[in-house]
Amino acid sequence: MEKFFKYLSTASASFVFVILIATLIVLYINAQPAIKSFGLGFVTDPRWGVEVADTSPSIKKDAGTSTKTPTSIIKESSTENSAYKKTDDYSADIEDNSIGTEYSETEDDTLTDTDIDDEFDDDEIPMDDDINTGQSGLSDNGKTRTIYGAGVPVVGTLLTTLIAMFFSIPIAMGIAVFLSEIAHEKLVAPIGIAIELLAAVPSIIYGMWALFYFGPFVSAIFGGHSVSLLVAGLVLGVMVIPFMAALSRDAINTTPDVLKESAYAMGATKFEVIKDIIFPYAKAGIIGSIIVSLGRAMGETMAVAFVIGGVFKFAGKLTDPTNSIPVVLANNFAESSGLSMNALFYLALILFLVSFVVIFMAKYFFLRRSHI
Repeated sequence: MEKFFKYLSTASASFVFVILIATLIVLYINAQPAIKSFGLGFVTDPRWGVEVADTSPSIKKDAGTSTKTPTSIIKESSTENSAYKKTDDYSADIEDNSIGTEYSETEDDTLTDTDIDDEFDDDEIPMDDDINTGQSGLSDNGKTRTIYGAGVPVVGTLLTTLIAMFFSIPIAMGIAVFLSEIAHEKLVAPIGIAIELLAAVPSIIYGMWALFYFGPFVSAIFGGHSVSLLVAGLVLGVMVIPFMAALSRDAINTTPDVLKESAYAMGATKFEVIKDIIFPYAKAGIIGSIIVSLGRAMGETMAVAFVIGGVFKFAGKLTDPTNSIPVVLANNFAESSGLSMNALFYLALILFLVSFVVIFMAKYFFLRRSHI
């Protein structure tokens, strides 16, 4: 039986690593076309679904093939028509002269190059500069390509997570300390159950509440839009508070009573006991709760989709709308195909790697220091 549980635990741990590696491989394979098309510049490019001129040479010109531009062809055909017109006019004048009409060479309306150009409006003749620069979405070969970039969603995801952490950490620590050390025994159970129920509320409920009530309230205080980076960050903070408070409370409750009683016996106040005894002892668990909440905030989708705005534009202020990676994936996945679908997989790969790196660095830095 002992060997069975040993193998079972080993298989369970291995299964987690298999899932992580398989997810990474699937994202990378599906993102390959986008990686080849956009490279690492995809991470910082703020454009999404923007058509630009395709400047890559797609057709090789053979020797002897005409390389005339549309403008030169139009001008050349106009010159030929003008020469033909002048010949006809000259013949008509000779015929008129033969029947008694005096032919005057000075009255001949000779068409010059300026007159030819004046016969055509500027709008009808495509200029060489417009064709070469691609101002109308065309290149030299008349083709365009669509650009996708993750700059706006990446920045939006990081900023909303930071706002959520700054807002939720003090409140969650206050709740955990209140339930563990300050609240009366009759209040601990009801408040603890309420906190756990808040953690069980679906995120879409938070999103609807924030869209119709919390967003207008925040915009009335800080100005700006009711859907914005600030509102999204605060909603994320509200959502992660129950997780952080519950885990921190459990970590604080692991502090031995003998340590606290010894500090009280030496004349320490409750604040000093919390600051010098409880927090240092429960530091690892508290940091772990913050890291778990950080991962939840970075990957949250529905609540943020309601209130972040969903626009591909950097937020100049906290009260401006923007976008985040989970929101882009949720809003565009159903209607995407081809390269746009590959770009979404590339975006998901970036979110996977960013989440992994941030959580790894947080655990390495904070937990390592907690053991020093």
